[in-house]
Amino acid sequence: MIILGLNAFHGDSSAALVRDGQLVAAAEEERFRRIKHWAGFPSQAIAYCLKEARLSLGEVDHVAINQDSSANLLRKLRYILSQRPSARLVLDRLKNRRARQSISELLDGNVPGIFRGDVHHIEHHLAHLSSAFHVSPYSEAVVVSLDGFGDFASGAWGIGRGTHIKVDGRAYFPHSLGIFYQALTQYLGFPHYGDEYKVMGLAAYGHPQFMSAMREIVRLEPDGSYVLNLSYFRHHREPISFQWTGGVPQFDVLFTPKLEALLGPRRMPDDPLDDRHRNIARSLQEMYEEAFFHLLRKLQQDYGLAELALAGGCAMNSVANGKVRRVTPFWRVYVQAAAGDAGGAIGAAFALWHKKGGTRSFIMDHAYWGPHFSSIDVAQLISEKRDEMEREGCLVEIICDEGELCRRAAAAIADGKVVGWFQGRMEWGPRALGNRSILCDPRRTDIKAILNSKIKRRESFRPFAPSVLEDAVGEWFEEDDDVPFMMQVFQIRENKRSLIPAVTHVDGSGRLQTVSRHTNPIYYRVIESFRDLTGIPIVLNTSFNENEPVVCDPKEALDCFLRTQMDVLVLGHTMLEKASLRSD
Repeated sequence: MIILGLNAFHGDSSAALVRDGQLVAAAEEERFRRIKHWAGFPSQAIAYCLKEARLSLGEVDHVAINQDSSANLLRKLRYILSQRPSARLVLDRLKNRRARQSISELLDGNVPGIFRGDVHHIEHHLAHLSSAFHVSPYSEAVVVSLDGFGDFASGAWGIGRGTHIKVDGRAYFPHSLGIFYQALTQYLGFPHYGDEYKVMGLAAYGHPQFMSAMREIVRLEPDGSYVLNLSYFRHHREPISFQWTGGVPQFDVLFTPKLEALLGPRRMPDDPLDDRHRNIARSLQEMYEEAFFHLLRKLQQDYGLAELALAGGCAMNSVANGKVRRVTPFWRVYVQAAAGDAGGAIGAAFALWHKKGGTRSFIMDHAYWGPHFSSIDVAQLISEKRDEMEREGCLVEIICDEGELCRRAAAAIADGKVVGWFQGRMEWGPRALGNRSILCDPRRTDIKAILNSKIKRRESFRPFAPSVLEDAVGEWFEEDDDVPFMMQVFQIRENKRSLIPAVTHVDGSGRLQTVSRHTNPIYYRVIESFRDLTGIPIVLNTSFNENEPVVCDPKEALDCFLRTQMDVLVLGHTMLEKASLRSD
């Protein structure tokens, strides 16, 4: 059975292909369109998945999309009748619903071939829950999905057993932890879709001095749920301008003037950051965690399980995820590589697979589900770009011996050079996990400033992540667990922080990625070689990009290398080094 899963007409639109219960390919549309968080119909991601599986559109049996307009219909009607939101708000939602109904037509109009299968609409949060539980290593677990909104709900939770997920509770529109975090992110001067991770990084610099105000905005309920004080929000009564049909997702302001009366004037994007902003960011993060852990403790009490599978946009809050084992009775936590809406493509496909009676035989223990390129592709690119590389004085070497390649790359990192590392299949999800990465020496106190000024061109308060050999986690971090997708933040042991300042955040934490020899042997070998040279089993890992989506193909990697002050680029077994930066 061939199932094509889609997240469409939403931010981070994506596609995934499942054959007989096994994931074959998955990718976000932004990687092909080169527009961050691209929203709309993921035609290029679909084309990639079909190509990777060596299938035509006509061979697809089922398409599963992570949205079902008929879900929670009575709740929607009751809300409209009781709350009487503006007519324009209702019309906007109906217009968006109509745009999602013609999947078969969109497939036939945008993807080569003729689709002859069936289209299935999977409720948004069921797709999220499936994306976490059905690909996890757990046969039984508490399952939780939290986000902004999807199908009139902002959250769902229950229990997963075998192939079945039982949803026992939901948070419905207009109450949402995702909207709470997004509205406060806008208030702090970060207006773009997906900017919440910036506020999460900023929070470490502040103190939770605004908790009384935050508890005025969010109230916790005895059953573990939460409600918003809606007087601080606009989304439930007024039409909020948004764009989901193509290009960059856009949102209008979600908060009312009453929020500024409570917290003070909002920060505009170009305003400087001061201690008040840092303290509000910290208080926002603390309030989110308070509500999140309030729910988790109640669920663990109800179900008595030690395993937890998380999904939804809120599951991208790696700071909170990293505290689950410390502050709740849960002992094992699984968050897959694309926990947000992109992951709904995988969730929709697996939810349908199990609905059709399919068994569980797949565990997602790595994120390498995107396009890959051959040595011939790289050689052709090098030939085409020869003149441009000669102007930069690039030395080009082909190093066939993998051990020597890794030793050379590790030596360059240890020498303080910035190394672009491009290998194998592109990562699924927003994190670079060693196949489309920029690697640096975590021992250097100056490397963050170098990366921010010469390559990344981003806010100075944002941290960089450590990739660590999996058997060294307990020695370097206060928690010892597998974190293959960089979805949890752990505290670095106090006696180790001075050894790796470039990946130690201001609060002593690090958003780690554990690296396994089994799932990424060449990346493991690079870090192992760096450890042999320096005694440090960790490298700094940041995404291979410059204010753009993570690079997908070798040309994008080479172009980024040439236009920035990166020192070294490794494309498969080809190593490039700029003459002006080479040591004699």
